Amino acid sequence: MMGSASMSIKVALEHRTSYTFDKLVQVYPHVVRLRPAPHSRTPIEAYSLRVEPTEHFVNWQQDALGNFMARLVFPKPMQHLTITVGLIADLKVINPFDFFIEEWAETWPAEGLTYPKALADDLKPYLRPVDETGEESGPGDLVRAWVANFSVPEGTRTIDFLVAINHAVNADVGYSVRMEPGVQTPDFTLRTGIGSCRDSAWLLVSILRQFGLAARFVSGYLVQLASDIEALDGPSGPTADFTDLHAWTEVYIPGAGWIGLDPTSGLFAGEGHIPLAATPHPASAAPISGGTGVCNTVLEFSNTVTRVHEDPRVTLPYTDEAWQTICDVGRRVDERLAAGDVRLTMGGEPTFVSVDNQTDKEWRTAADGPHKRSRASDLAARLKARWAPEGLVQRSQRHCPLRRLIGRAPPDPRDRGRPPPLRGHLQRLPGAPAGHDNPDIHVGGVRFKAWQPPSALHPTFSADGPLQFELIDLTAGTSRGGCTYHVTHPGGLAYDEPPVNAVTAESRRARRFEATGFTPGKLDLSDIREKQARMFTDIGAPGILDLRRVRTVQQ
Repeated sequence: MMGSASMSIKVALEHRTSYTFDKLVQVYPHVVRLRPAPHSRTPIEAYSLRVEPTEHFVNWQQDALGNFMARLVFPKPMQHLTITVGLIADLKVINPFDFFIEEWAETWPAEGLTYPKALADDLKPYLRPVDETGEESGPGDLVRAWVANFSVPEGTRTIDFLVAINHAVNADVGYSVRMEPGVQTPDFTLRTGIGSCRDSAWLLVSILRQFGLAARFVSGYLVQLASDIEALDGPSGPTADFTDLHAWTEVYIPGAGWIGLDPTSGLFAGEGHIPLAATPHPASAAPISGGTGVCNTVLEFSNTVTRVHEDPRVTLPYTDEAWQTICDVGRRVDERLAAGDVRLTMGGEPTFVSVDNQTDKEWRTAADGPHKRSRASDLAARLKARWAPEGLVQRSQRHCPLRRLIGRAPPDPRDRGRPPPLRGHLQRLPGAPAGHDNPDIHVGGVRFKAWQPPSALHPTFSADGPLQFELIDLTAGTSRGGCTYHVTHPGGLAYDEPPVNAVTAESRRARRFEATGFTPGKLDLSDIREKQARMFTDIGAPGILDLRRVRTVQQ
């Protein structure tokens, strides 16, 4: 995937664990697994581990599986022990489906996935069936029955298989905050239908291994930030920023590597999942493990997350002060552009996705479709009603600047006081239904009546003379370009006069047009604007035209 600059939110996370003993006791070596793992996809910009009391030894190591761990040794008895972790994470949006799968593993086989022998040997600890009771007891009856009853249609993609199995576990197990130590057995979790995040994660590990997939247990931090606005559909998430220790599952898919599945939410792991340890068994991923002499202990802990940097975004606008600064800079830029007579145009090309239809081709690969047109018409109508009730809604298959082609005949003293002659030979065609579902959309057009001979009203106008056109920006009141159209061929040849073929005919037609410069400066367009204001009344057409079928007809 090509890298690109994206908006992000940086957060500071603090996790504090405190033990208070009822007397001075000997504290034996502790192992702390609270440092983000090497495979964390969320960038960690800073990390600190603070241990109190300060009289201790710390040795950073990596276990046999590559996870970071700090081994703490305490030389003297103590009555308090506090371990505080601080880190800064850059929560750039991560697409959890940004991976490739080996071609031979793209489709889920009915008999289950089989790894190549060399890879299977490396993954042996993660393929071993989860024991229900004692060592080598294997999975329980409920897990075996669950696996036997779960199926997907033949030809299902492997990624869809993972989505389905993650959703299924999420649907079968309710969530509870369980403060008891340890992890429930998979059968117990299925029997009760409720468990903590670590219970659901261990159940999913057991199920995936029964399907022949390498799976491991992951402990880590979960960071969830409150949404700027409520979701249009589905849950909006937490109402306040939140973080806590969490557990989920990772499965190994050839080509993609380890993929995070969170059965507690039914989602794939994203930027808010920061792994600390990934192991074949939950006991090896405990955040803190160690022992003390005999005593009574009070455990206290806290997890806090604070936003330390946010890029401005659509759903969280600039502050009033920042916005005022932007406006001031914009005005200064406009003044410099105007002083230099710099003329700019702007085009917009918004791309939309559907919130209620993600399967039809028109929302995935096709350029057009009935549902897309219906949604576009509804959006255009709402925008028009809110921002431009008297405006014109443009419908086209490509960009079409909202400008007007205006005929401007050379001035002649004898025409003083009369309407411009060329405009007298332009006739608007009445609007006709465009064939859309919306009956208010009509087709408009223009006909140039070149056959009309000179008259007393316009004695200077010749039906065979050259015509001058200019492309006028009615909003800016300036000319954007011009051309001269020769009614008769400059060489005296009609475009269809023999000998002729398609190339010659097109060449002759093209030679009728001659590019000319545009009129500099501001133009007096008062009469044009007045006529434009009466346009729809004059021809009886509504204010919406389908510009894909607007035509210029020459007779």
